[in-house]
Amino acid sequence: MQPPPSTQPMSDFISVHATGPNWRDLCDQVLAEAGECTAGQLGFIYLADELAGDTDRIIDYLSSRSGIRHWAGCVGMGLCSNGRETYGESALSVLITPFGTDDFRVIPSLDGNVGEWLAATRDWREHTLASVAVVHGDPASTRLPEILLELSDGLQGGFLVGGIASAEALAAQIADHATAGGLSGVLFSGRVAISTGLSQGCSLIGHKHQITRCQRNIIETIDERPALDVFKEEIGEVLARDLRRIGGYIFAALPIAGSDTGDYLVRNLVGIDPDHGLLAVGDMLSPGMEIQFARRDADTAREDLRHMIESLKSRLPGAPRGALYHSCLGRGRNLFGDDSAELRLVGELLGQVPLAGFYANGEISHNRLYGYTGVLTLFT
Repeated sequence: MQPPPSTQPMSDFISVHATGPNWRDLCDQVLAEAGECTAGQLGFIYLADELAGDTDRIIDYLSSRSGIRHWAGCVGMGLCSNGRETYGESALSVLITPFGTDDFRVIPSLDGNVGEWLAATRDWREHTLASVAVVHGDPASTRLPEILLELSDGLQGGFLVGGIASAEALAAQIADHATAGGLSGVLFSGRVAISTGLSQGCSLIGHKHQITRCQRNIIETIDERPALDVFKEEIGEVLARDLRRIGGYIFAALPIAGSDTGDYLVRNLVGIDPDHGLLAVGDMLSPGMEIQFARRDADTAREDLRHMIESLKSRLPGAPRGALYHSCLGRGRNLFGDDSAELRLVGELLGQVPLAGFYANGEISHNRLYGYTGVLTLFT
């Protein structure tokens, strides 16, 4: 017997986290829990990897029976809601919103056509001061970083939040129907109050340094010294004696130029050459870039998540009405532990707010791709 779907108290938003034997049963659970709360015209939906092949069937079924015309989301290898995470089972995580059709515009799959879509929506965007979008990306798209910058710049510094679809095979996105490639999502009118926060989940160690010589992703020198020598000094004698212990624990942190909040991009250390003193990082580098190193562990991640949510709540004009959470596949049960530990902490800090989300193959905040982060978006 299947457990009942996870839902939140009645609100102008409602979230449903349903598990069951097949896609139709899951949709029926969503429709039953949504009840009459279908005055809005937008729903966010995240599908477990096991349901990727049924994406269009699910969207058609929900649209025809709920009256909600527009849906956005993607496939994820883990789904979440307030206080709950599911992995490796058929599930849907849904957030039904109260927004009418003039409150948003669905962003179709954008790849080389960002300018065309911006031109087609110019009048509405200028009239409504639209600048914040929830977006979902294709993990196979090599142009995704460029698309994020192009879309954000086209929105005159627009703020993007979301995540990259994660799947074993079919990493489908949803923009009214199943789609793929580049980026898709929802752009909101300036009338929609949105606040967002980013939890890095790491703590910086040592000091900022400068990459002085590198080739592609391989660092030869830092501060004009062999890169590995500087790295060993920063991580300490114990780890430096056995570099095999740094995997999944120590990362490269690339400070974001011009950030007034100290944000940085966390990147994997993908190789070490002790004979030549080289470090390889999971990103393209150039001489003159700053680099620091960071430590990631469960205690640091919990404290950073707590700080992010408390700081975000302190800036809100009132209680949040609905929420989306896009977290990294490397977090969740892999970092916080089993029994939905990450989302139980979110629920403890946020309260009983309708929330939907998924575990991503990379997270999006402002106009950049992040890793090992949690991005919380609140509708107020």
